[in-house]
Amino acid sequence: MPQVRILAKNFMDMVAALPATKLDKLYENPFICEAVLRSLPPLAKKYALQLLFIDSPISAKTMEGWVLADGISKHRVAIDRLLQLRVFLEEIDRKKESTYKLNPKFQGNIQKYLVYGGSLPRQPMPSNVTVRLPTLEDLETYVLEQWEVATAAINQGFLLQLISSSQVEKLTSFSASMMKFFQRGLLSARENEAPKLTENGFQFLLMDTNAQLWYIIREYISTAEDRGVEQMDLISFLLELSFHTTGEAYNLNTLTDIQRSVIKDLANLGLVKLQQGRKESWFIPTKLATNLSVSLSDSSARKQGFVVVETNFRMYSYSTSKLHCEILRLFSRIEYQLPNLIVGAITKESLYSAFENGINSDQIISFLQENAHPRVAERIPAVPENVTDQIRLWENDRNRVEMTLAHVYEDFPSKEVFEATCDFARDMGGLLWEDTDKKRLVVRGEYHQDMKDFLRRQK
Repeated sequence: MPQVRILAKNFMDMVAALPATKLDKLYENPFICEAVLRSLPPLAKKYALQLLFIDSPISAKTMEGWVLADGISKHRVAIDRLLQLRVFLEEIDRKKESTYKLNPKFQGNIQKYLVYGGSLPRQPMPSNVTVRLPTLEDLETYVLEQWEVATAAINQGFLLQLISSSQVEKLTSFSASMMKFFQRGLLSARENEAPKLTENGFQFLLMDTNAQLWYIIREYISTAEDRGVEQMDLISFLLELSFHTTGEAYNLNTLTDIQRSVIKDLANLGLVKLQQGRKESWFIPTKLATNLSVSLSDSSARKQGFVVVETNFRMYSYSTSKLHCEILRLFSRIEYQLPNLIVGAITKESLYSAFENGINSDQIISFLQENAHPRVAERIPAVPENVTDQIRLWENDRNRVEMTLAHVYEDFPSKEVFEATCDFARDMGGLLWEDTDKKRLVVRGEYHQDMKDFLRRQK
């Protein structure tokens, strides 16, 4: 599914982008090492384990001999990933050939893990202290509610009026600084004007929950130092969360002051649920937290679909969410809304409005496929082919004509001046059209001032 351009594919892309010194510092944490090992492609994981108890460097040529000729492309992808994450350190020997060895900090932690076994970041609290915890179904409902409020907060100027008064109160928990960096790139605001969604903002609304989460987490990490938090500490804590168990309670007193501040932000996003007991307080990780180290391509964390599209372009959405209604309104005509059903139609006019806002046909089709109701999700295809084909055709029709700002020049005093002007415009690369018989030409708008200066000199 096409996403906002600045979206990281997964958490490990953000880890790989860190400077070498910070990345090496991260590998002092055994949970980071384990998370990185789990994230590696199968062949890269095999190489890391093969070199785990080898201290001397292995030449690149030797490792190439470990695969058959038809597997050399996968071999190169695996080596590149290991080098990006600094799991492998590259050295040049006396013969000027590349050799690889494992990062010592990574190697030491994985060796200890395999020999002595792993341990959890923290132990769950006993049931006699926490008494009644929410069920997994309760947590799923909590995640959806929190995420709807969070999405409305992030796109506040566009969606604030869509949520209920009880949900508006939850928005007050979002600090101004959090709101500012969440909205960065999604909203644009001119002086004395209400904020408007940017092209990226419209695309953000069509992403699935997992993709939206990655966008926000990336922004949250990139602005960590503005809030006085080290990026390494934040990444380390977020990856540690992925090793916790969904639905279990963990004591807040086991967290540092910075981690307690972060956990409140994560609760606003639905990654954890905070609860207060008589004497103790705890946090409960949801699926969003425990899937933090999972690739975007993993579908297990996606919410259940709600949209049915028919071959006559009619669309039925089984949802009580006003947010869902407004998202569907981005590319369809909403005809009426019942308490648990939204009925609409995909039309040429509604799609043209979406295209003008920067949404393309692939994003619309992907949204419909990702959010297909369970009754139709198992069909192949989940969205009728005549509908997807027509959506693409309407986009192609719109893109067939390209609008270019231009100026027409005519009434030249002589053929010589006309031809000289045409040559000048052609040399600049701005000539779009010329008519020698009627002495007229059309030039791109950005060259208008140059044309005026040239014509003034001709006079």
